[in-house]
Amino acid sequence: MLVLLPPSEGKASPGRGAPLKLESLSLPGLTAAREAVLDELVELCAGDEDKAREVLGLTEGLRGEVAKNAALRTAGTRPAGEIYTGVLYDALGLASLDTAAKERAARSLLVFSGLWGAVRVTDEIPSYRCSMGVRLPGLGALAAHWRAAMASVLPEAAGEGLVLDLRSSAYANAWKPKGEVAGRTATVRVLHAPTRKVVSHFNKATKGRIVRSLLTAGAAVSTPGELVEALRDLGYAVEAQAPAAAGRAWALDVLVDQVH
Repeated sequence: MLVLLPPSEGKASPGRGAPLKLESLSLPGLTAAREAVLDELVELCAGDEDKAREVLGLTEGLRGEVAKNAALRTAGTRPAGEIYTGVLYDALGLASLDTAAKERAARSLLVFSGLWGAVRVTDEIPSYRCSMGVRLPGLGALAAHWRAAMASVLPEAAGEGLVLDLRSSAYANAWKPKGEVAGRTATVRVLHAPTRKVVSHFNKATKGRIVRSLLTAGAAVSTPGELVEALRDLGYAVEAQAPAAAGRAWALDVLVDQVH
């Protein structure tokens, strides 16, 4: 199973690990595309600070993020699973998983990123600020920049098993499973059962809990149908819609009564 996650907007403080080595990151087929984004982001943030804030969509209170980006090549690193924070990652609780679940997380979790394209939770990266919605002056829209590289790399990463897609729309635009891979992909919405509306906070928290539940249980699922049954066995209320045509993903709605 491959689980596709969005990053968190906020990041942990810089780590104490060795500086970034792009060639050491997972999915080496993305290295050239990563280098292009990294080069332009560092150059942008080392120059006119106000222009960099405008391009990155940062408020005055986040001015320090510009300096952070300017120092990306020399900053300390830590595992991506420690860099990403926020509601989803708090609920996922990678640090508190048992050893077997952590090993499953290392194999199956893939975090999408405007800067790195996608990384494993064990990849050593510096703290940064660059969302997928950014349009860099030279490269343009990052989602479009990543599509070509992702199209050749992600199907191989997906292998022959289930793809559980929990990304937000901005990150989903960087790679959309096609053909046979799409047929074994399941996208998930989390709905407040009484209103059947998506509420951002508990949507993220529930997705984190879902991933934690699957990792902790060691659920052996290889198809969307098996995923539905596994989630129901774990106590989730799930409604599933099989694709109406070949080359499309399954759509799963997880219904939650409490907003928390």
